[in-house]
Amino acid sequence: MTNRSDSGSISNIFGAFFEAWLVRQEHFLDELLSAQQRINEARDEDLRDLVYRVLLHYQQYYDEKSRIAQRDVFLVFSPPWFTSFERSLLWIAGYKPGLAFRLLTESVPDLCDGQRVRMARLMEETRVEERALNDKLAKIHESVAAPPLVDVARRYGRFANGEIVEEDVAIDELQSALESVLANSNLLRTTMATKLVDMLSSAQAVRFLGAVAQFQLKIRSLGLERDANKQRELNGGGGGKSPIGN
Repeated sequence: MTNRSDSGSISNIFGAFFEAWLVRQEHFLDELLSAQQRINEARDEDLRDLVYRVLLHYQQYYDEKSRIAQRDVFLVFSPPWFTSFERSLLWIAGYKPGLAFRLLTESVPDLCDGQRVRMARLMEETRVEERALNDKLAKIHESVAAPPLVDVARRYGRFANGEIVEEDVAIDELQSALESVLANSNLLRTTMATKLVDMLSSAQAVRFLGAVAQFQLKIRSLGLERDANKQRELNGGGGGKSPIGN
């Protein structure tokens, strides 16, 4: 069982990993955008190699997050390494898998009929899986008669005479159930993304992954700016309107 000081250490470890991961993400975005500019001259094997390396980059993120979840799953459900804006968009500790279909449609308008049929089929399969995971999460709430997960996590971290105060919630069972839901949601995200990329040409996959990286980094930038504005307001310095916009 993890106490508050352990959670802080775990958070710092993953926070450092995530910041370094984002730096690599920016480098990959530069590669993806550069590849798009010379797409007609690029060799297909070079584009496929770039796609493979980007997917491996994402897999490293999920592998590390899984290791952190095994140590403190509550922390992953309310990740302090994300901005408040990023946390507001989370679905089971990550972006909703269905978001990828919108990004694909916007970035790859030249899908052939066969690709559209396959994408529609995969979209429906993903929706079914999302609903099933939503149901499992709801049953976890009902089974422990618990308030929202963040409140459970806060109660879990309270101290009395240096010891964790456990309320009438079977914390170990709750952790196990949440770890299972999280693992299944991460598996859905990764397998769905892999299937999407597999149905695309190399050039299409580069455009799609570029759109995904741009979306993630923009949300990060907006979140950092909003948090900074809020902090300035709390410090009495006021907060200007974001030049990026909403």
